[in-house]
Amino acid sequence: MELFFDLVYVFAFTQLSELLYDNLSWIGAGEMAVIFVALWWSWSYTAWATGWVDPERIPVVALLAVLMLASLVMAASILEAFAGRGEAFAVAYVAMQLLRGGFMVRAFGVRDRMGRNYLQLLGWSALSGVVWLVGGELHDPHVRLLVWAGAAALDLLAPALGFRLPGAGATSMSDWSVAGGHLAERCQLLLMIAFGESIMRIGEAWVHRDGSFGADCAFVIGFVWVICLWSVYFLHHAEPGAKAIERAGEDAAQLARSAYMYAHAAMIAGVVVVAVAIHKAIEKPSVGADAGFAAICVGGPALLLLGLALSKRWLGHGAEHRWPLAGAVALALAGTVASFGDQLLELGAVTAVSAALAVAVQLTD
Repeated sequence: MELFFDLVYVFAFTQLSELLYDNLSWIGAGEMAVIFVALWWSWSYTAWATGWVDPERIPVVALLAVLMLASLVMAASILEAFAGRGEAFAVAYVAMQLLRGGFMVRAFGVRDRMGRNYLQLLGWSALSGVVWLVGGELHDPHVRLLVWAGAAALDLLAPALGFRLPGAGATSMSDWSVAGGHLAERCQLLLMIAFGESIMRIGEAWVHRDGSFGADCAFVIGFVWVICLWSVYFLHHAEPGAKAIERAGEDAAQLARSAYMYAHAAMIAGVVVVAVAIHKAIEKPSVGADAGFAAICVGGPALLLLGLALSKRWLGHGAEHRWPLAGAVALALAGTVASFGDQLLELGAVTAVSAALAVAVQLTD
């Protein structure tokens, strides 16, 4: 049932990348970031919840089915979230957060420590939910973006403050028991879905190519780029990371929040941005690489590598977190130099750096 639930996010990531593709600007990046926070929080809180309840029991299956429907409404509203479907997006997101939180409070009971934790989480979801709903009613897209950015900030701030409420205090991370191995697997699967969306977008872009040799080159180079980025995580970090959190004991919840909830969010967002960059290059390989295209060519993999570095650091993998940071710096340098050429050259430069990084990691493993 959990895997079935995740299928909605294949569509969601496709719509999210299309949102940035249609508006490659700072405003477009801000819109993508805000929508991504909502998508990530709706998915991650569900992944945490299914670590404590049996996803095969009928009430939980029913809950996940309803959450899946709300997620589908969110995904279908993404492209018009800052136009005519802002209200639908906000209502679906807030309904997910409140329904899931209420279900978990009912499942544990308010006398149980976990029930009280979820009650405080529910309070914060209601607080941010009001802001999301207000933003959905606004007509000016720029004002809506600002209001929703505030709502997203509240959602991000809540766990950092331990869901602190007046009179109730904060919930300690040690009070949140977690099945670390289960959560690690869930995050890895969603990252795989993001990579799958990239492959799907590459194929879709090539179907509509202009028939030029440059478009064919961009298609092959983009595919190689995705393989290289996939390898630095799944061949060298996925299994050791899962084992590390399984051995964490009392620190499992803290590691789950930092190394998986936060770090993997950056990685998944980076993969979505990479898909947009490859699509742009296949569509118009000989067009000059402007600042926007250079930014996504460098920013996408840099986000992935930054998230990987943070995950390695938080999981205690020694100095291993330094090589992703070095890779991000090399990408920035190569991308800056190649930005004086066309989009195909820019794509080739960042792919070459990513390939060198993947080979270097393989040789030193």
